[in-house]
Amino acid sequence: MLLATYTGHPHEAGLDEAGRGCLAGPVFAAAVILPPDYQPAFLNDSKQLTARRREVLRLDICAQAVAWAVAEASPAEILEINIAQASYLAMHRAVAALAVPAAHLLVDGNRFRPYAGLPHTCVVGGDGLYRSIAAASILAKTFRDERMRELAAAFPAYGWAQNAGYPTAAHRAAIREHGPTLHHRLGFRLL
Repeated sequence: MLLATYTGHPHEAGLDEAGRGCLAGPVFAAAVILPPDYQPAFLNDSKQLTARRREVLRLDICAQAVAWAVAEASPAEILEINIAQASYLAMHRAVAALAVPAAHLLVDGNRFRPYAGLPHTCVVGGDGLYRSIAAASILAKTFRDERMRELAAAFPAYGWAQNAGYPTAAHRAAIREHGPTLHHRLGFRLL
């Protein structure tokens, strides 16, 4: 069972990102503040859930959260500042977009660029330990997957509706055949 909070503060925001290891598309991040009693069935790290279950939970999280926000950093920003810094940038944008200010940030992973005026705690594997981080992982993943499906309509050869921009054999073969798009991360080894 996932833990409700790290600090006990009602405005503790969980943060997570999606799409760091992709060859194409933006990196997404989400910040989520949950009510202390929020405990839906099946809430877990997004990677442990089916796509259908993630979508159902996304609707519930968006309806029940005290506050939530999703943000992104573009492939151009990833190229300019690197994927780690772009992930932090997306997380900072998500925190800034929260309708209710966070009092503490609970971040999945072992590193984070401090957000001015807010204490934070990094938790390795936090998306499998804390509800707010699990919720953030679900929102970041589902909103990013949705964006990649939209991009796939304009660039069908790359299979983004299926691979979400990750480095599959078919995706790499499409890059070899058609070349990279403006949505590819040109600083990454694409082939």
